[in-house]
Amino acid sequence: MNPGLNFVPAPLAQLPWRIILLVILIGCFGLVVLYSAAGGSLRPWALNQGIRFFILLAGAIALSRVRESVWSNIALPVYAGLVVALVLVELLGAVRGGSQRWLDLGIIRLQPSEFMKPFIVLACAKFYDMLPPNETRRFGAIWPAALLIGVPGALVMLQPDLGTALMICMGGVVVMFLAGVPLRLFIGGALALGAAIPLAVNFVLHGYQRNRILVFLNPESDPLGTGYHISQSKIAIGSGGIFGKGFLNGTQSHLDYLPEGHTDFALATMMEEWGLIGGILLIIAFFAVIFWGVNVALQAQTKFGRLTAAGLATTIFLYVAINMSMVMGIAPVVGIPLPFISFGSSAQLTVLTCLGILMSIDRQNRQTSRW
Repeated sequence: MNPGLNFVPAPLAQLPWRIILLVILIGCFGLVVLYSAAGGSLRPWALNQGIRFFILLAGAIALSRVRESVWSNIALPVYAGLVVALVLVELLGAVRGGSQRWLDLGIIRLQPSEFMKPFIVLACAKFYDMLPPNETRRFGAIWPAALLIGVPGALVMLQPDLGTALMICMGGVVVMFLAGVPLRLFIGGALALGAAIPLAVNFVLHGYQRNRILVFLNPESDPLGTGYHISQSKIAIGSGGIFGKGFLNGTQSHLDYLPEGHTDFALATMMEEWGLIGGILLIIAFFAVIFWGVNVALQAQTKFGRLTAAGLATTIFLYVAINMSMVMGIAPVVGIPLPFISFGSSAQLTVLTCLGILMSIDRQNRQTSRW
């Protein structure tokens, strides 16, 4: 430790402050975007978002003090509790916006599917950590993990929430891949999935979900209906040009042409005012955080730590990649917000939980290296 910083308590000095400050910078920029989306007002979005962000960030710093062994011990019990909560959502959950995703506990509404995103990673990592290395390439290494992933994925699809179900499944599958499950099985699974997509589109997905996919394949088929969101998003991004129209000078969002300009399509609101340069800088900032997460995985001393850190970094990547692809029209609209930029607490909660666990593993890495 720098002798000039001896007055700083050791628990604070051990934190990865460069990453924390970068996350704060992204979060504060998100507040600027929401301030503009509200027409130059802190209400109703920026003030509430800011309060939640700093409370959840403090929670993430608190999680960093939890030892890696604790995460390993609680991974499967918490996963089991979340599966029970998802079943209760289906039986007793509160309905909002046509979806049944919340448990009404009186003082708060709990959305178990959000907690499942990081804990599916921890559960799969724990399973492969317990599995003997010589068993990884056998069938016994596949079906338990597939069950761990498939049960919550199916329960979330019933809510219905396609975007969250996809993220849960992809987070678990990434851990399976990194654990050493044979590549041929992933290729076979991908081929089977490709064959099943037409059946899923016609018989599993809800009507609005099916329409979103059809509009993605043919954006001009319904420009004033299902395709309206993505059409206006492209107009907003394109009109921003290289340097943008300037802060508070966006027209698509301020004149209400861009639906959900403060939530799922907040990136379009931002790029209209800050242009391509603003979008590139935001991508660089997010990928710096993700790269740090990957580096934590590479330095981890245990199999559980490596798989967990890599899976959590992938979860953050999926948030960013899916939302940006969706907003730019290169992926179907599946309702995935952009962390720290889109208004809402769910993405902030999940990503800051991931960062808290990553900081916990990073602290363990540095303590082990020092020893």
